[in-house]
Amino acid sequence: MKSYHLDPAGLTLREHEEPEPGRRQIVVRMRANAIGYRDLMVLAGNYPLPIRPGVVPGCEGAGEVVAVGADVTRVRPGDRVAATVFPRWLDGPFRRDDAAQLGTMLDGVLTECAVLDEDGVVPIPEHLSFEEAAAFPLAAVTAWNALSGSGALRPGATVLALGSGGVSLFALQFAKLAGARVIVTTSGAEKARRLRDLGADEVIDYRAEPVWWPRVRDLTGDEGADCVVDATGPLEQSLRSVALGGEVALVGYWLSGAEGARPVEPGLLFGSGAVVRPVATGSRAHFRELNRAVAAHRLRPVLDRVFPFTQVREAFEYCEAGGGFGKVIISHAS
Repeated sequence: MKSYHLDPAGLTLREHEEPEPGRRQIVVRMRANAIGYRDLMVLAGNYPLPIRPGVVPGCEGAGEVVAVGADVTRVRPGDRVAATVFPRWLDGPFRRDDAAQLGTMLDGVLTECAVLDEDGVVPIPEHLSFEEAAAFPLAAVTAWNALSGSGALRPGATVLALGSGGVSLFALQFAKLAGARVIVTTSGAEKARRLRDLGADEVIDYRAEPVWWPRVRDLTGDEGADCVVDATGPLEQSLRSVALGGEVALVGYWLSGAEGARPVEPGLLFGSGAVVRPVATGSRAHFRELNRAVAAHRLRPVLDRVFPFTQVREAFEYCEAGGGFGKVIISHAS
């Protein structure tokens, strides 16, 4: 079997013997992966969590269980599963003990066979292909956590999603399933068209309107959005856009750049009357909840482009170039 690794020389491909599972471990033959901006940060060594030298990168993957170790009860050989990004975060609030993450501190899933804890996987909805299922573990779980924690997954709520990256696309899809009204910011007419096709009620071009928060207030009758899924910043504009008693789910503080990183005036923070909640992906419980909604509504993710496993480097170059719309997928299909 082959695995990619992060070495001082960069991303390398190595050959190994097929692994054997230990107690309460399983072996998953990976069928597809997804990559994105988070993975670019890991490759650049610019990620908030420690990165173990030689680690197998990648935190998003789906495949088939091919072997189980002693005392495994949750899955059986032949089950289709997706990996959880934080395999120790099962439920409840995020704690320090939950911080071990695939692809940084733990070996990830950019490999042909991954050894995972049985608690670190969830079943894949039947209607999804492996390529589609691989799109969910990071961006979708983050979006679900952002929305469900704020109570915005309800009819009549107003959700503001910043940008058209993976988290915001899933936030749009999940919020529309729940009957919410969704406003999205993006750049350019083509992305705006595609967002409307996905169900966005209003789209604001932040290049044409760099100061876009007055438009949000206008579109909401000066009430503001019940939940702002802030994946891009700037936080100042999110705070001016959120409703009194609403929530800003801060999921992309490192994406905000110089403008988004500016200090926020305490008066603005207090005056917003809102909660600012950092969202670090989500737990296995979040993943299982969203999968029930995905299965019930037969929801499918937005995929941008699929690369073969042999072209992972090209896939990273494509991500780095930017401009895509949807998840970039690595397929293991021969």
